[in-house]
Amino acid sequence: MNVILSIGVLIFAGYVMGELAEKVRLPKISGYIFAGILLNPDLSGIMTEKFVEHTDPLLSIALSFITFSIGGTLSAKKLKETGKAILVLTVFESVFAFLAVFLVMFLSLTFFIHIFHSVYVVAAISLVLASLAAPTDPSATLAVIHEYQAKGEVSSSMLEIAAFDDIVAIVIYTLVTPLAAFFLGKSDIALNAALINMLQGIGGAILIGSVVGFLFNFFTRIFKKQEEGTLIVLTFGMILLSYGITEYFGLESLLSTITLGAIVVNFNPQAEKIFKLIERYTDEMIFVVFFTLSGLHLDLTSITGSYILILIYIVARALGKFSGIYTGSVLTKASSPIRKYTPGGLIPQGGIVIGLALLLTKGERFEEIASITMSIVIGAVLIHEILGPISSRLSLKKAGEI
Repeated sequence: MNVILSIGVLIFAGYVMGELAEKVRLPKISGYIFAGILLNPDLSGIMTEKFVEHTDPLLSIALSFITFSIGGTLSAKKLKETGKAILVLTVFESVFAFLAVFLVMFLSLTFFIHIFHSVYVVAAISLVLASLAAPTDPSATLAVIHEYQAKGEVSSSMLEIAAFDDIVAIVIYTLVTPLAAFFLGKSDIALNAALINMLQGIGGAILIGSVVGFLFNFFTRIFKKQEEGTLIVLTFGMILLSYGITEYFGLESLLSTITLGAIVVNFNPQAEKIFKLIERYTDEMIFVVFFTLSGLHLDLTSITGSYILILIYIVARALGKFSGIYTGSVLTKASSPIRKYTPGGLIPQGGIVIGLALLLTKGERFEEIASITMSIVIGAVLIHEILGPISSRLSLKKAGEI
């Protein structure tokens, strides 16, 4: 099957499964993910491994649009009202997820599942998995919110927390992985170097996103009377420019496009028109492509034999997310709906989690635990991406925002 035909099959299958999912009262993106899994080379063989390898640019383009839209939810006006509470909730749900996964995985591997005979190796793998528990996949939550046109404090909180917890996750990951490597006896703890790398990655991405954002705003001010088509072209170009430059320098590309979206929504007079155009003309296509490809990229063979550990990881992470939001809500005196229903939109995982896991397992320091780490992460992502949209929909429905 040639590349063009394969892309056609991919989009058509995603569309059909999305419509079928809607018929049985599931979010459309659940159908998109199922379509990708059905086309997965490890399951049906309809798509080849070679084709999957060549879809990375398509995946990045879709992800850049999604993160730009997420950045568009970070309006300064909204953040003035809820900013402090959102930051507290983000820190608590991220840190509680980290602690819950670390403690539960460490106790499980030490006392019940005797895979490793060294307590240091158990500590290392527990730390690594815990560092990957904090991030949420905001793209899934955004897709559900757009599909059902959800509006209210719960849907806003879900998106804002999901956008910020990627930054918290990068911080946790950067601080924890040198400690995990130390337990494996592979290196001394180089905390200073880790902090410098983290600040460069985050700061550089935010700087590039800001510069491209102000450049975008400058062009839209010069050419005020643009047709919708030309405005979409400019938006498309600037999003890819921001993502591409950041990726070229090896920085955090997702933070760059989130920053770009935030700059546009706060400083561009045509912000409402720009985001409405994206929602009206490109969102559906972007979601079909991104989530079908996400299912296609999952390495289904790697989860064999790790089912119990995957389940433990998923339950521990969910407990951390729910208890973190509850504790943060009590401290900030957040409303009852936020306390009860926001955690349901923080279940999806993907994107940055897989990226961080791959980055970690490619290093020689973590060879000993690379296989089991990836099998647990991929298995958890598979389940989170299927159950996450359903959880988001139920939470929004109970909150009365659909």
